[in-house]
Amino acid sequence: MSAPYPWLVADVGGTNARFGYVKAPGAPVEHIEVLSVKGHAGPAEAAQAYLAGLAARFEGFERPRSAALAVATAVTDDRVVLTNAAWDFSQKAVAQALVLDVLILLNDFEAQALSLPRLGAGQARSWSADHPVVAASHAPVGTVLSVLGPGTGLGVGGVVRTRDLWLALPGEGGHATLAPGNDFEGEVLAVARKSFRHVSAERFLSGIGMPTLCRSVAEVLGDAEDVSAYTPEVIVGKALDGSSRVCVQTVQTFCAMLGSHAGNVAITLGARGGVFIGGGIVPRLGELFFQSEFRQRFDAKGRFDTYMSAIPTAVITDTLAALSGASLALEQFRA
Repeated sequence: MSAPYPWLVADVGGTNARFGYVKAPGAPVEHIEVLSVKGHAGPAEAAQAYLAGLAARFEGFERPRSAALAVATAVTDDRVVLTNAAWDFSQKAVAQALVLDVLILLNDFEAQALSLPRLGAGQARSWSADHPVVAASHAPVGTVLSVLGPGTGLGVGGVVRTRDLWLALPGEGGHATLAPGNDFEGEVLAVARKSFRHVSAERFLSGIGMPTLCRSVAEVLGDAEDVSAYTPEVIVGKALDGSSRVCVQTVQTFCAMLGSHAGNVAITLGARGGVFIGGGIVPRLGELFFQSEFRQRFDAKGRFDTYMSAIPTAVITDTLAALSGASLALEQFRA
């Protein structure tokens, strides 16, 4: 049995819950709205608020019969607890509250990975003309693509093309141990280790991690600038306008270490089809990101430099792309 229409799709991070509606086979994700995670007790309550708004606006509105909710945590059993937010819920309870025939819970970067086969030209920007991204729809069987997303946390996922479908490779690669690429980064990591037993990639390469990275950079530089209250928005803003040496170095280090970690993901998965950078932070950097050491560090794998140089990289510019991945999860569902 396939998932009956209409469909509810959602992409839930640590800060925002994005909802969309698919009314029939072949229809796009429509009526997209962004709700605050803090503003709702759980996914059922947020979905009900979203659906109540649709019902009020559209005559003859049909409640969804199927849903795919992508959430920012590992999904291993009925109980789901978001990593960087307060939602703690039961899948069965959500299905009952929303009166669903089919409910799929998947990791948010499982959905982000499933969005890659459907990315259009206007939804992503290739690193350069020398590294163009080829449409995944033309990829041969066995092709692997991967995605990393510095948002509130750091999501990592992959997808492989099989004969019949796209198979997502969910994981928690944001919690892999972060490695330094040079002596400066080694010192920065040593500072962070004074406060954290384990310095994962997410400890630096995310919204919750960038302030930690900034404080560590300031200490290594010996800079007297008080960065203790800097948010990611402040750090990025000061880096873009050049008003803070510490923030400029923080963003440069962020981009370089993200390149190294993305390269690790690519070489581990064999993601020859491409590596995509999602999340909300990198698109805000604009040209600063494309002028950074990201790609240089992505390629820097010693004897495998040539192997890495053939892998295209791109930034996902459409922050709602994961909704199409959740839709694909329902499209491929078979009871």
